[in-house]
Amino acid sequence: MKRLIIALFFTFVSLCAVSAQEHADSLDKAGEKQPVEESLSWDKMWDMANTAYINGNYKSAIHLYEDILSSGKASVKLYYNLGNACFKDKELARAILNYHRALRLAPGNEDIRYNLKVAEARTKDTIEDIPEFFMATWIRSLHHIMRSAAWTVLSLVFLVVALSLFMVYLLAQRMSLRKTGFYGTLAAALLFVLTTWFAVAERAEIMDQSRAVVMPSTVAVKSSPDASSIDLFLLHEGTVVEITNRLDKWAEIVIRDGKKGWIESDKIEVI
Repeated sequence: MKRLIIALFFTFVSLCAVSAQEHADSLDKAGEKQPVEESLSWDKMWDMANTAYINGNYKSAIHLYEDILSSGKASVKLYYNLGNACFKDKELARAILNYHRALRLAPGNEDIRYNLKVAEARTKDTIEDIPEFFMATWIRSLHHIMRSAAWTVLSLVFLVVALSLFMVYLLAQRMSLRKTGFYGTLAAALLFVLTTWFAVAERAEIMDQSRAVVMPSTVAVKSSPDASSIDLFLLHEGTVVEITNRLDKWAEIVIRDGKKGWIESDKIEVI
């Protein structure tokens, strides 16, 4: 019976390792190596874009970075550099949009957060956040430390540890080892649940399509999805909104202070 338990345990550990690797590969798909011809083309465009940026030719850099994006080569560095080029070229909305896109892929990157904060300080809209319970803010900051793939791998590590300690609890003869196995299993299981939750939350943020950036310099937010409806308030370029509903060419949005209304969908771009 003990041999059967041990065999099943090692089989499960192997499956966990394979699953973790497959999940990490799927989340990092954007960073996979492409065929040699495409890779060389992208490398040349990347070097040309960076050279243009260094030389102060920001429009050319933006054009080249966007060409790379349109070819399907998305990455944290690409969004970050594109955001920097847009900021230098005084395209505030596009800079904020690309900083946010970079931050979704690397939520713990302090350089991106700093540049985003600098860019958002240039926006015209001063919107006060609705106060949030400090614990929710702290938890969100905690799960932003790592990407979803890293949290997934860590959760599987804790799962293996929990199973290993449970094996100790089942098979150990000494009472002290059985107690260690029992309480260690509980602690590792709790950490497994917590890290799995963080992985799911981080993945949900990456896949979220509800946040967008206002692109025009000024846009009116309407009381209903109709161009002739009442103007409720104005928003300016770079302001981040949350989309709560869509109807034809209109989107219902809400801003950080809780105000809501309708805006034309082509006036915003999803992060």
